[in-house]
Amino acid sequence: MKMLKSTLAIVSAAAVLGVSGFAQAGATLDAVQKKGFVQCGVSDGLPGFSVPDATGKIVGIDADYCRAVAAAVFGDATKVKFSQLNAKERFTALQSGEIDILSRNTTMTSSRDSGMGLKFPGFITYYDGIGFLVNSKTLGVKSAKELDGATICIQAGTTTELNVSDYFRGNGLKYTPITFDTSDESAKSLESGRCDVLTSDKSQLYAQRSKLATPNDYTVLPETISKEPLGPVVRNGDDEWLAIVRWTGYAMLNAEEAGITSKNVEAEAKGTKNPDVARLLGTDGEYGKDLKVKKDWVVQIVKQVGNYGEVFEKNLGKDTPLAIDRGLNALWNNGGIQYAPPVR
Repeated sequence: MKMLKSTLAIVSAAAVLGVSGFAQAGATLDAVQKKGFVQCGVSDGLPGFSVPDATGKIVGIDADYCRAVAAAVFGDATKVKFSQLNAKERFTALQSGEIDILSRNTTMTSSRDSGMGLKFPGFITYYDGIGFLVNSKTLGVKSAKELDGATICIQAGTTTELNVSDYFRGNGLKYTPITFDTSDESAKSLESGRCDVLTSDKSQLYAQRSKLATPNDYTVLPETISKEPLGPVVRNGDDEWLAIVRWTGYAMLNAEEAGITSKNVEAEAKGTKNPDVARLLGTDGEYGKDLKVKKDWVVQIVKQVGNYGEVFEKNLGKDTPLAIDRGLNALWNNGGIQYAPPVR
């Protein structure tokens, strides 16, 4: 009996050490530092989120998130390379190690977070929901409840397929789905009349509408039929890398809440009398050490990329072709639900 207890104790200790070693291995951070850049998976071209500009530079809120991670890790937001991926390719690219982080308008769900060898750090880049885009001149409907018998374009490999099926079945409506590998193919099929409706996350519908020849002819219907919290994804089992990706987003939210912007962050870091701001910007304490980054990691994120509000407005806000209102993505103390734990 005594020998059995000793054996169990050894096995238990080994299990604890094994789990701890796996969780804290830091393999991704080590690999990123060794090669000198973050390899980031983004969409195959979604305005506002990740799309090449006229010079070929990938721009958008998802792309900027990866730049913010690079700023945290290297102190240099330019140390990032992008892989453009469609919806079906994205998870395989992350699982295989082709990319270090997936930042591609991807919905957090239980199966994706627990059954694919992947992990959502928990920071939500954009709170979204599935909707419907129609040509208001040719179809003449004002509600999704009027779409009985419609032909609907859907991007394959997304949560949209199941959600649309549930919505139509729940409302006693019939529809014919046509699936495509890319969002651009779906939008072109709507424009050509091959389908009556384009369905996707509402942010994507606004983005695709902005690319159509006559965007004012198209209307996003009022219904939002699902919850689509979009955020970055990493591989499971590397808690060190997960923490850096998670706290990059929280740092950007905390900076916005504190009124810290790309224009004033350096001055605030030198002269702030606010203890919370001093901790956030690394002038009080050693909180960057916990993440294995430099103490001014938040300063570099905000100076080079911006706080969350700056990044949102630059890519999605009222002065962009998408003109998306902050809505749920406003700070918790300004009518939204964006909320970050403190750096403390």
